[in-house]
Amino acid sequence: MQDRPIPRPGVMAIDAYVPGKSAAAGTGKIYKLSSNETPLGASPKAIEAFKTVADKLELYPDGSASRLRDAIGARYGLDPARIVCGAGSDEILSLITNAYIGPGDEGIFTTHGFLVYKIAIQAAGGVPVVAAEKDFRTDVDAILAKVSPRTKIVFLANPNNPTGTYIPFDEVKRLHAGLPRHVVLVLDAAYAEYVRRNDYASGIELVATSENVVMTRTFSKIYGLAMLRLGWCYAPAGIIDALNRIRGPFNVNGPALEAGIAALNDEEHLAKTLAHNDRWLPWLESEISKLGITVTPSVGNFLLLHFPKTTGKTAKDADAALSAEGLVLRGVAAYGLPDCLRLTIGPEEANRKVVDVLTKFMAGAARA
Repeated sequence: MQDRPIPRPGVMAIDAYVPGKSAAAGTGKIYKLSSNETPLGASPKAIEAFKTVADKLELYPDGSASRLRDAIGARYGLDPARIVCGAGSDEILSLITNAYIGPGDEGIFTTHGFLVYKIAIQAAGGVPVVAAEKDFRTDVDAILAKVSPRTKIVFLANPNNPTGTYIPFDEVKRLHAGLPRHVVLVLDAAYAEYVRRNDYASGIELVATSENVVMTRTFSKIYGLAMLRLGWCYAPAGIIDALNRIRGPFNVNGPALEAGIAALNDEEHLAKTLAHNDRWLPWLESEISKLGITVTPSVGNFLLLHFPKTTGKTAKDADAALSAEGLVLRGVAAYGLPDCLRLTIGPEEANRKVVDVLTKFMAGAARA
């Protein structure tokens, strides 16, 4: 007889997700550059919309998120009936996995793909399958080579976190064409709004013309609503039906629904956020590269910094030096990148301070 409850087989083999640090030991102002949050904050209109429901907290929210789905549909030209909203795109990813993966089924993702994919697959009793990347980019042929009779889902983060890389839409379509029709292709487009490349597409077209493609999106990044946990997906009717059968009846809270609607309609704030990223992403990439630190070119709102072993300057030591100055970056050893740090594009003061501290660190003058 067991003397306490024991989780089902496989649960305790899951490595729990560990978020980026939010504090540093240094004195003075702390700049959190570890979670890819927008430095401009949420839209003022979203904040006001959030406040309007403060006196209605005793009420259940709209269980179907109908007004938010309508707003998303109007924004992107989509049928609201083919949209499901959730508590962040993380919940959507878990819903998809629970709907289509059972014990022994396989889910594929790439070497440095989002950690939640593996967790979701294992939580559903499935088997995680890793496809190698090429130069920190998704390799379509490597994914297709991993497909087996047991494959049920392929996760593609495009752009990918934490590398910041992407593959062109033609490659996404080639991946889809090579998959069996019963395999679900999940296009995780959490950073789609930041991409400024003519050959990129988030996946709306592919979803609209297919029965096995889902595109997931989030309000946590460019819209600055990370604290409210709000995401959504666009999918074929059959997949939407399955997700609605297993999601919680009130899985999105009321303040999030109102803030999301307002955020979608604030074009001015969105433009300011994009302009800020367009200015500082290339500047940081250029300035940090000059220091002997390899920077993976990114199309998101973050950069992956590689500290070459030949310099004797490790990512761990760099993290300590930055933390001592109030700069909190993301260690990515859990992604198989122990020699790297991920840097979120922050406010101007933080961006300049990062370059200054790294300059001193690489010259041997930073205090750790």
